[in-house]
Amino acid sequence: MEDIKKIIANNISNLRKENKLTQLELAEKVNYSDKAVSRWERGETLPDIDILLKLCELFNVKFEYLISENPTTTMKSKPTRAELGNKLTITLLGVSLVWFLATFIYVYSGIIFDTSAWKIFIWAIPATFFVAEVFNFFWGNRKVGVLLNSGLAWTLLTAIYIQYLSYNMWLIFLLGIPIQVSLILWGNLRPKKK
Repeated sequence: MEDIKKIIANNISNLRKENKLTQLELAEKVNYSDKAVSRWERGETLPDIDILLKLCELFNVKFEYLISENPTTTMKSKPTRAELGNKLTITLLGVSLVWFLATFIYVYSGIIFDTSAWKIFIWAIPATFFVAEVFNFFWGNRKVGVLLNSGLAWTLLTAIYIQYLSYNMWLIFLLGIPIQVSLILWGNLRPKKK
């Protein structure tokens, strides 16, 4: 029994540190005191089974991960279909907010100033890529990030070109070439192994 306490203690401590949480922050997430978390990590006591399951959910690992002596990253559970759906829905809500604001500005300028502000929709396109990239940064992967950043760069250059169409600024698109090369190189960087 003593061995399993030490194994669970080490795994809780490692997961907490990997997720950059203090003992107090972890304690707040599971509604316990930081002293209890400290005792768990020293192997003095074991958390109740419901807390162990809560920790598995919090750290996105299978129960076997907590009780394995040398847990591997393959024991980390994959996001469920519901989690992926929620992330996609939240991202799409953020994107729809951009388009709502663009439409609101267009309608407002038409009513109040009696002018057509159609270019706001052109600027909404790079804003859409930006919002999608922000969410992708937290939840997505690098390859999608490269595509979103490429879309952001090219649509931003296009929006600038259209905004200042009377100046014939077609050379601005040449800026996109080094930006695109940099994005491709950035996408080929490999993350540091833990």
